[in-house]
Amino acid sequence: MGRVLFAVPPLTGHVNPAVGIAGELAARGQEVALVGHASVVGPLVPPSVPLIALPGEISADQRAELEARSRPLRGPASLKFLWDEFLLPLGASMARDVGAVVERWRPDVIVADQQAVGAAMVARRRGIRWATLATTSAELDDPYAVLAGVGNWVSERLRDFQVANGVPAEEAARGDLRFSEDLTVVCSVPSLLRTASHPSHHVFVGCAAGLRRSAPEFPWEWLDRDRRTVLVSLGTVTREAGGRFLRAAAEALAGMSDRVQAVIVAPPGPLDDLAGQVPDDLLVRPFVPQVDLMAGLDAIVCHAGNNTVCEALSRGVPLVVAPVRDDQPIIGEQVVRAGAGVRVRFGRSTPATLATAIGTVLDEPSHRVAARRLQGEFSAAGGVVAAADHIEKLLP
Repeated sequence: MGRVLFAVPPLTGHVNPAVGIAGELAARGQEVALVGHASVVGPLVPPSVPLIALPGEISADQRAELEARSRPLRGPASLKFLWDEFLLPLGASMARDVGAVVERWRPDVIVADQQAVGAAMVARRRGIRWATLATTSAELDDPYAVLAGVGNWVSERLRDFQVANGVPAEEAARGDLRFSEDLTVVCSVPSLLRTASHPSHHVFVGCAAGLRRSAPEFPWEWLDRDRRTVLVSLGTVTREAGGRFLRAAAEALAGMSDRVQAVIVAPPGPLDDLAGQVPDDLLVRPFVPQVDLMAGLDAIVCHAGNNTVCEALSRGVPLVVAPVRDDQPIIGEQVVRAGAGVRVRFGRSTPATLATAIGTVLDEPSHRVAARRLQGEFSAAGGVVAAADHIEKLLP
């Protein structure tokens, strides 16, 4: 039996894939643990997977302040903000705190989320075999093709980060903390990326949905099997700032109620009055069992978060994507390039434009055909089972 330590950032979309893979390894008899910030990670981790809590929690006020400052940023400005204001400060604290955990827990392998660069640095410096968990494929999809300067800036910031944390300059110049030389596990499939070739230690496992906390209650009897079903979800980060978009989507779908029913994931507030007017056509919930819903969906409207996109395509469900920032424009482009959906502008979508987009993915067969083709590739990729197979090969 080996010991595998998963290091995750305090971001829901990065925690769920790690939990799924850790759960598969634990079911095989391996000793696993997750290390992360309990306020975010704790509610997502089932009791069967031990959580080692890190100190230095980010408060709700600090999160709100970061969100408010990042919201108007786009393109290179958004990316630089992400690294300078969040990922590198997080990396510095995780380098210190994960290092202390490693001293006590003595893992054989560290699986470091691609954005948990501090944990990757700990593994490299201590000579522990480690794997990168790429919960989004954006960094492997030539994201800086037209912004080479930004790519160079990220690489330089990562080298500076290591030197500032005691890594000799020559060592810092070798390799990249975002990509383990031992194993990089990518939550996607190759045909979604524009790059045709990848190193042999980069493995694509498709959708990493697996073990999770108990799903929230859902009124399954509400679903009308004679109408097509559309899910609208903006993820755990975007939805709080997406009230206008969610309302536009709700109004678009209310106008299609003769043939479509909609499940909309929304916080309390933005849709309360609208949902009250058309209770038979719109089901508004703060949380839904998204993975369980996938089998009965005909389309998804989302922010192009990688988890939602992979969960949809692994079930052959086409999408309407409305990217906001970070990796979302790249993932949204992958969906459109593959023919599995259409893209709308998050900030400028109206009920009319969303109704047109939703109608397109529901009524034009090519989108579902493309989604079902990708479904076969996702199935062959193996998901959490394949990811666990590859990680076990690193164990002594």
